[in-house]
Amino acid sequence: MPTGTTSEISTFKGQGRRLRADRIGVAGLLLSVVAASAPLMVTAGVMPTTYGTMGIVGQPLLFVILGAVLTLFSLGYAEMSRHVHNAGAFYAYIARGLGGTAGAAASVVALVAYSAMQFAIYGIFGFELSGLLDEHLGVRVGWWVPALAAVAVVGALGWLKIDLNAKVLGVLLLVECAMVVAFDVAAVGSPGPDGVSLHSFDPQTLTGAGLGTALSFTIASFVGFEQAAVYAEETSRPQVAVARVTFLAVGFVALFFALASWALSVAAGPSRITGLAGDEGPNLLFALSEDRFGAAFTDAMHLFYVTGMFAAMLSFHNVVARYAFAMGREGLLPAALGRTSRASGAPAYGSLLQSAVSLLAVAVFAVTDDGPHGDPTAPVQRLFTWMGNVGALGVILLMATASAAVIVFFVRRGAARAQAPRLVAAGAAGLILLVIVGYAVKDFDVLLGADPGSALRWILPGIVGAAVVLGLGYGLALKAVRPEVHARIGLGNEAFRLEEAAQAAAGTAGGPARPHGPTTTGKVSS
Repeated sequence: MPTGTTSEISTFKGQGRRLRADRIGVAGLLLSVVAASAPLMVTAGVMPTTYGTMGIVGQPLLFVILGAVLTLFSLGYAEMSRHVHNAGAFYAYIARGLGGTAGAAASVVALVAYSAMQFAIYGIFGFELSGLLDEHLGVRVGWWVPALAAVAVVGALGWLKIDLNAKVLGVLLLVECAMVVAFDVAAVGSPGPDGVSLHSFDPQTLTGAGLGTALSFTIASFVGFEQAAVYAEETSRPQVAVARVTFLAVGFVALFFALASWALSVAAGPSRITGLAGDEGPNLLFALSEDRFGAAFTDAMHLFYVTGMFAAMLSFHNVVARYAFAMGREGLLPAALGRTSRASGAPAYGSLLQSAVSLLAVAVFAVTDDGPHGDPTAPVQRLFTWMGNVGALGVILLMATASAAVIVFFVRRGAARAQAPRLVAAGAAGLILLVIVGYAVKDFDVLLGADPGSALRWILPGIVGAAVVLGLGYGLALKAVRPEVHARIGLGNEAFRLEEAAQAAAGTAGGPARPHGPTTTGKVSS
């Protein structure tokens, strides 16, 4: 493409396909990925549901166990990040281990899963903010009004430099974490009728029919830690920063949520927590906080509960934009998506695409509200619950597949003996994650709060299944029709460096330079 354009979008063949390096350090990267976990949203929303709906008193222990499982997963995943630096993260890793066709399938699943997670948060964000406007300002608007405003603001921030995004995410994250920690301290200082009890860490509290469902529901709280690899091209030392942040994020999320869920059980009392959570639902945290801090603190917590959702939306938006960028750069999506903004170095067209899709998703759910004025719980019951569980299922499936890809990648490189502990850990984590996927699909009606006979229990997980089938079909079609694109899947910038080297070698040898096109081997040295 010509290089003399005045457009803000970079069209220089090499630079336009590269995200700008040295934009984000370890601290900014950690804040960006942990923000996706939305600490206040999980504490107020996920934890009461696990306590109340699934009756699992041992939720704090569940966070510790899942933290250990995801640490096992991270041992191989982080090692892979030292060898593959690609904004496509999951699909790039899977392509490098299991081949281009599997990589194409993973790219579709990643787009669907992370987009679904973002759509879910738009729903609950709009619902909560519209409630706050009505309660405190007397302004009554439909949930979709603040949701659409959020789409616009998130889209604008997604166009800007990632370091600026990291600062926005960091401020919001630190405030919400501080409020949860304040509650934790107050709960221990002023416990419920059972006193300061460690009963919720007793393994016997994990027995019951709801355990499998609770595993599926709780692991969704960790989604975000794996996103560090998406920013590998934008860090100064990706071979160090990505691995470090991945482990820090897993450890922080596991510890933070284990303590927060324990504090909830202490404040209510282990003997009362399931019943109280069932009665209060998402209001549990705020009710317990008001008893200890008063209404002013609770109102502030509710405000930062909403801003924490905004931080999570922005985090997921940035991730999806980079997946779209990576796919456009490699030919899986239109090439225009693989271009960056000249001013910010951000994946501009990928951000625009995600904003457009988010706008459509919010609009579809808005016009399908029940009742003459729209069902006020629709964004929570449908957009948040439906899309959140679809997204979580897709990400867990990607993690399980990536575990297999890590093993194959290092075995093919002849590094199986050197990497044996990590490969064993990856295999164990992959098997456990597959079990959780099985529980999630089997109990999807419980996750949705739907009737066991509801068609949604199969239709919604079927979205992830359809993404797998579509992606595999697309990968096979590319292999047959455009093998040069298929060979480039997962290589990112390395494919273009190989082409440039081949062209330079051909020129030095006096032969005709190869036309600009992808490598056909799909193999590079790390």
